[in-house]
Amino acid sequence: MTNLSHAREDDMYTTKDGKEIFILDGHTHFWDGSPENQANVHGKQFIDCFYAYHTNLSPPEELWEKARFEKYSEDDIYRDLFVDGPNDMAIIQTTVLSDFYKKGFGCLERSNEMAKRHPERFIVNGSFDPRDGEKALEYIHYMKETYDISGVKMYTAEWNGDSKGWALNDPAAYKCFELCDKLGIKNIHVHKGPTIIPLSKDAFSVDDVDYAATDFQNLNWIVEHCGLPRLDDFCWIATQETNVYAGLAVAMPFIHSRPRYFGEVMAELLWWVGEDKLLFGSDYAIWTPKWLVEKFWDYQIPEDISAERGGVQLTDEIKEKILGLNAAKLYDIDVSQKQAELAGAPVQIAAE
Repeated sequence: MTNLSHAREDDMYTTKDGKEIFILDGHTHFWDGSPENQANVHGKQFIDCFYAYHTNLSPPEELWEKARFEKYSEDDIYRDLFVDGPNDMAIIQTTVLSDFYKKGFGCLERSNEMAKRHPERFIVNGSFDPRDGEKALEYIHYMKETYDISGVKMYTAEWNGDSKGWALNDPAAYKCFELCDKLGIKNIHVHKGPTIIPLSKDAFSVDDVDYAATDFQNLNWIVEHCGLPRLDDFCWIATQETNVYAGLAVAMPFIHSRPRYFGEVMAELLWWVGEDKLLFGSDYAIWTPKWLVEKFWDYQIPEDISAERGGVQLTDEIKEKILGLNAAKLYDIDVSQKQAELAGAPVQIAAE
């Protein structure tokens, strides 16, 4: 296996043949799913389902104890992503789930407090719920004015009182996206992947992406989890909508547990969507990025799968785009400048 090692002199990660890789992890979380924060049985169900994904798709040596998985520390996330892990930067996605968690699951304020310790490393995205009406619009203004967010995470299956979900093309949602466009919040990450108990699978359908992407051409629509298990539907949409991107969180760990299936997913995405619209995401803390990146750098799509799709393959150049360069473009990050900035950033980990 290729050895990705930390080069202390310039804070970069390199392959064994000396290739430097800029890694921007596009899908991470800083959550509190602990029993103390669970508002009801649904809070327990949700984090238990996450833990099932973790235990079933991770290598045995990467498994965490349940208590740590439920609530990890600021030092944990920094160490796992940037010291033991290969990331240069990470985007934290906000998922509130206020019906399930007393203080929210992954909150904008809590994540920003953590990220202030390492502003050169983190991008923290906001979130809103269009069903809140005028309050949602006010909150979008607040997030932009207070945190200068450049992206948001949408969770269309989230519960809100009697409502068990919403769609990107709802009139209330369009008002919010119009405001995002006006304020320069350009990156709209949308969970369109596997369901998590007790949420509805149908509320994560990708059908509404087609409408929103067409009607808001100035916004980038990053479809997290690339629509799985609706990959065909997603690919047909993303191939015609130039502003639709595929986030690879959840798809990535299949590289270990079902490598051939992973090859099929990647070949489909490369053939339909293209190498410039695929974004790496570890989905931390469901999985840690180190083993995902190492396995991905070594991975090649099986020849028969590649041959059926025009010979698509994961070259080093394409892997570099997926691991960080594509996301850097969406978030206006000058990679050379960022690398120089990180070279002077000290490693900050509290003593055990």
